[in-house]
Amino acid sequence: MAIITLTTDFGLKDHFVGALKGAIYKELADAKIVDISHNISAFNIQECAYILKNSYKNFPEGTIHIVGVDSESTPENQHIIVLVDGHYFITANNGMIGLIASEAKAEKVVEINLPNSVKGTFPVLDIFVKVACHIVRGGTLEVVGKPFEKLKELKEFSARISDDGQKITGSVIYIDHYGNVVTNIQKGLFEAYRKGRPFELHARTSLITNILNRYSDIVNFDLDKSQRKGSGDLLALFNSSGYIELAIYKSNVKTVGGASTLLGLDYRDTITINFL
Repeated sequence: MAIITLTTDFGLKDHFVGALKGAIYKELADAKIVDISHNISAFNIQECAYILKNSYKNFPEGTIHIVGVDSESTPENQHIIVLVDGHYFITANNGMIGLIASEAKAEKVVEINLPNSVKGTFPVLDIFVKVACHIVRGGTLEVVGKPFEKLKELKEFSARISDDGQKITGSVIYIDHYGNVVTNIQKGLFEAYRKGRPFELHARTSLITNILNRYSDIVNFDLDKSQRKGSGDLLALFNSSGYIELAIYKSNVKTVGGASTLLGLDYRDTITINFL
């Protein structure tokens, strides 16, 4: 049986997540449900896309992903099912799919069209769950939807190139559990414009001239401990998802703080790279 994943901004205090799971089990008693996250910041499409993009490929093809972020249907935010990379995404047309599938073309897109569907305040329960269970049972997308060709794109979330390739302007797209700051500048883009040149990365008043591949690369173990960089020092690296990330090495966000608080960076704040 196909896996159903849940990604929402519902949190865990209220009844919403429990109701979703109950509704799925009511239709499919032996369903396989996996929570990806229910702590997406409210209506934060970029954060949702980042988490899903870096999660879904670890699931087998045929997995069905229910996405409950900014999911209320409007004439500009239609309910859709998208088949991409062998995975089904049941979501709203809010731009999230374009951010997830930036490197993979959608194989099929349909607008959900369930007869006698409830148009209430909980579409993830009333509509998305029914569609997911339909797909698990082997149902086709054409039965629950009609062809759709107007996938929304959010171009403002892309890093910008300026000054004839001398400058990349990016922004903060995610702050993780450790307070590390993830930017929308990907390694491939950075290397394509760097062309071996030195550079300066500016984040508020901080200046970085080296990007690492691992957190511990900041430590030169050939030096005496008193002379090494280490815990509490700022670094930039290409994270496991291929994005430039800023971190404070082995810093506790709950005590001394992480990169986000110590650098004064928040979601959508600007990061710039100048090639010299």
